[in-house]
Amino acid sequence: MDTNKAHTNLNEAFQWNDKQHSIESVKLLALDLIKNGTTNEVHLGQFVLDWVDDSLTICLKTSGTTSKPKSIVLPKSTFVNSAIATGNFFSLNPGDSALCCLPFSYIAAKMMFVRAWVLGLKLEIVEPSSTPLKNISKHYDFSAMVPMQVHNSLPKLHQIKTLLVGGAAVSKGLSHHLMGHGSAIFETYGMTETVSHIAVKNISKGEDNFTVLPDISIAIDDRDCLVVQAPKLTPEILHTNDVVSLVSKKSFIWLGRFDNVINSGGLKIHPEEIETLLQNQIKTRFFISSIPDELLGQKIVLIIEGKPQKQHLDFTAIDTKKRPKKVFYLEAFSETGSGKIQRQKTLELLHLNHT
Repeated sequence: MDTNKAHTNLNEAFQWNDKQHSIESVKLLALDLIKNGTTNEVHLGQFVLDWVDDSLTICLKTSGTTSKPKSIVLPKSTFVNSAIATGNFFSLNPGDSALCCLPFSYIAAKMMFVRAWVLGLKLEIVEPSSTPLKNISKHYDFSAMVPMQVHNSLPKLHQIKTLLVGGAAVSKGLSHHLMGHGSAIFETYGMTETVSHIAVKNISKGEDNFTVLPDISIAIDDRDCLVVQAPKLTPEILHTNDVVSLVSKKSFIWLGRFDNVINSGGLKIHPEEIETLLQNQIKTRFFISSIPDELLGQKIVLIIEGKPQKQHLDFTAIDTKKRPKKVFYLEAFSETGSGKIQRQKTLELLHLNHT
């Protein structure tokens, strides 16, 4: 297959909301969605028109989780190669059913459409919500959700044969709920530059390591951050800000973001490590950060979303030097459009620089 033009090769098994389509009928439907659809359907329609036009590239925006959102231009062949890799890894076949319940303003939903287009899946697209399976009785071979959607769909997850979970890290608590589940549930690791996941771990089987997909090589740099080579997705070597521990040439354990590392009294601390130890005690969103300190340089603080309240937090499982020195409450966190917490912006809302 010439993947440079494969985006125009519509798989004959492809269906969109129970209807067969030609490229022309897809264009007409996209135009109608742009004119009459919901905000999500407008984004869907715009992407579809971009997908079927004569250009060999597509412009995407990064999420802005750790920095300002930016636009990047990627070949459509990257999307096609990613879809093929996913299809091969998860044994997806023409005629398999797929549910898309993610917003089309972000790459994850766009890739669900591309996978259906390339692999010949029967795709059903529903309005994104925090409870995507609430009014759905059908069963599907394949779907993708963010952790919050998975948590809110636990009683109905058996309706999805293979489920990808991404967009944010899966908590230990949620992983515990999913271990031993009858569905195959995978946490994914990826980035906009690769248009989708480049590694997965089967959390329904209790796996701790991410395993990279075929044709992808990994290493670490002098910061212990993951370096990715994915020649079928991008010609560039990708230097991430994700601190990892390499288990093998094909697998790794994610430890946290380099951007978030705190140096407190010369000790390098990964906030994500402390957050894992606290997640069963705090019901609302929270994160670990730091504020300036004359003695330590940076001291650990705990930021909890919600109104101030009296609650006993047990820090005994946390190393003494890594325990939060102060707890702050904020009624609403700053977040990206996809719901990811923007830690630095949230911290700035508390005006703690001189605390």
